[in-house]
Amino acid sequence: WYQRRVRAINSNYFIQSNLRMSVRVVVYGGKGALGSTIVHTCKSKGWWVCSIDLTENSEADVCVVVKGATLEEQAAQVKGEVEKIVEDSKFDALYCVAGGWAGGSAKADAFIKNTDLMMKQSIWTSVISANLAAHFLKEGGLLTLAGAEPCLNATAGMIGYGLSKAAVHQLTASLAQDNGGLPTGACVQTILPITLDTPMNRKFMPDSDFTKWTSMTEVADMMVKWTESTDSRHPTGSLIKLITVDSITKQEVV
Repeated sequence: WYQRRVRAINSNYFIQSNLRMSVRVVVYGGKGALGSTIVHTCKSKGWWVCSIDLTENSEADVCVVVKGATLEEQAAQVKGEVEKIVEDSKFDALYCVAGGWAGGSAKADAFIKNTDLMMKQSIWTSVISANLAAHFLKEGGLLTLAGAEPCLNATAGMIGYGLSKAAVHQLTASLAQDNGGLPTGACVQTILPITLDTPMNRKFMPDSDFTKWTSMTEVADMMVKWTESTDSRHPTGSLIKLITVDSITKQEVV
């Protein structure tokens, strides 16, 4: 009886382990502050994780290091490496959380430089992620992108950032259409945080009210929930404000 019980327990353990490992996700921007948190959260659940970024994330199962000076070069290189990784097992979800921030009005000395940087960090990564999802996401899979709540309106003091995030918002709407190119039943939704509680934000805004900042762990948990349960997702094409008050975050579809 004891041996049968042990075999049953071991069998159940391996079944559960295989079920967990059967979830395969990609984190574009997997070495950044938010991306690293998402990678860690997914790995803690036993999921298989691919990190795509400029440097490797040692916690991920597989890493793709982005190379290339142009959008076309980066897209071709990343797609080529991901295609080798996929084989016959497409991804359940792709989370694009790459990005950054740079300010400046049209008069600023660094306006063109900063705009170019914002386009590379937000638009390029989102476009490449959309292309990867179109080819390697499972039917009914999830694609999440990173927009920004302030960029729903004019952003005179950070024009490059604003126009780049606005482009991501538009991309979301286009991908959600039937002819947007995503697999059948796939869902695309974009988070619109106001301020994420990252070490860098705390460094440069030390006097802010951190209870109004959205926890990276909470965002990672959202991604996991949306991946595990299609019922928890918002309608495809949704732009989702993350509104945090007293350290409690609510989701509000625009």
